Amino acid sequence: MTFAQAQGNTDQTLAQFQQLTVDQQLASLWFMYTKMGKSITPAAPGAAEPAVAEGIFNQIKELSQDEQLQVQRDMLQQTSTEITREYGSLTDNTKLLVWYRLAQGMDEGSIIPMPEGYEMSDAEKTVLAAVEGLEFQQQITFLRNIVAPSGSDAKSGSAI
Repeated sequence: MTFAQAQGNTDQTLAQFQQLTVDQQLASLWFMYTKMGKSITPAAPGAAEPAVAEGIFNQIKELSQDEQLQVQRDMLQQTSTEITREYGSLTDNTKLLVWYRLAQGMDEGSIIPMPEGYEMSDAEKTVLAAVEGLEFQQQITFLRNIVAPSGSDAKSGSAI
């Protein structure tokens, strides 16, 4: 497979992901991290800022489960809140680490879990299968392309 073909596959899969509802996107991210999480974390050692990612994670962890879900939706929808602005200022690798920590928190019970008995839609299954079919580096690129625009920009002046 050529680089152009690989990039085309990644772009097509990203377009499919972006057509999902925000809750389907969150579910898909969780399934991706569940299946690939152990290999995602060490993908860019030193490129992420673990202390910063942990700080954002801890802020989210302290919220009610409904608020935790809303913050995750807000991050993907680029809604401007204090947390999404802080998160939006992070590097792409640190954003990946935040999502990894959220997936871990879901497994540990400190972050709102997937609804019991959640059934993936055909569209979600298609995206997940496409991501699983990508080479490892393409998977990381795909996830970076999801998180790169997530969050919101800092406000001008002294406000975050």
